[in-house]
Order: sequence, then structure tokens, then C-alpha cells
Amino acid sequence: MKYSIMFSAVLMALGLSACERATVVTPPAVVTVPVPGPAGPTGATGSTGSTGSTGATGSTGDVGAPGYTGATGSKGTTGATGATGSTGDTGAQGQRGRPGGDTVIVVPPASPPR
Repeated sequence: MKYSIMFSAVLMALGLSACERATVVTPPAVVTVPVPGPAGPTGATGSTGSTGSTGATGSTGDVGAPGYTGATGSKGTTGATGATGSTGDTGAQGQRGRPGGDTVIVVPPASPPR
């Protein structure tokens, strides 16, 4: 049963695909081209056309690029030397030192060599 259904489906597909349709040929249409006759007399000159309208104003251009930075100026001259200041006042005199008393200075002994 399984093979008979498959066999009949294959046979039906082959049978339907084997049919050929007849092609219809249409004859080309006949076009009649009229033959030109002799040229006629020249016509009268036409009137001058009206002047066209003025065009729109153009848009404003872009801003230009910034200029270069200028050169650095030259060094100025050295200024004059200032005036010398006046001498300062003398400071206060200190007290005279006292004579030495019983101050003892202790010197530590030298450390032994290592």
C-alpha cells in the first residue's frame, strides 16, 4: 500500500509535466509610413517674446579665515641705575661683657679606635 501511493504520485507528476503547451505566434503589425511631400512656403516671422523675470539674489559668502598673529616686538632698552641710598642710623650700643667666672668646660675622652 505504501509503495502504490508513492508510485501513483510519481506517475501523476511525470504525466502532468510531460504535457507541452502550444506556442502562439503573432504576426508583426504592418506600419505604414507616410512619404513627405514638397516643402510649403515660409511662414511669417513671429513677434518678439517678453523679457524674462530677474533672478533671485545670491546668498552671502562665508566669513574669511582669521589672519596670522603678528611678530613679537623687540626688547626695550635697559633703564637707568637708581640713586644710592643714604647711610642708615647707628644702632644702639649693647652693654659691656662681664668678666669670666667659674665656668667649667668638660671635654669627653677620645673614643677607642675600632
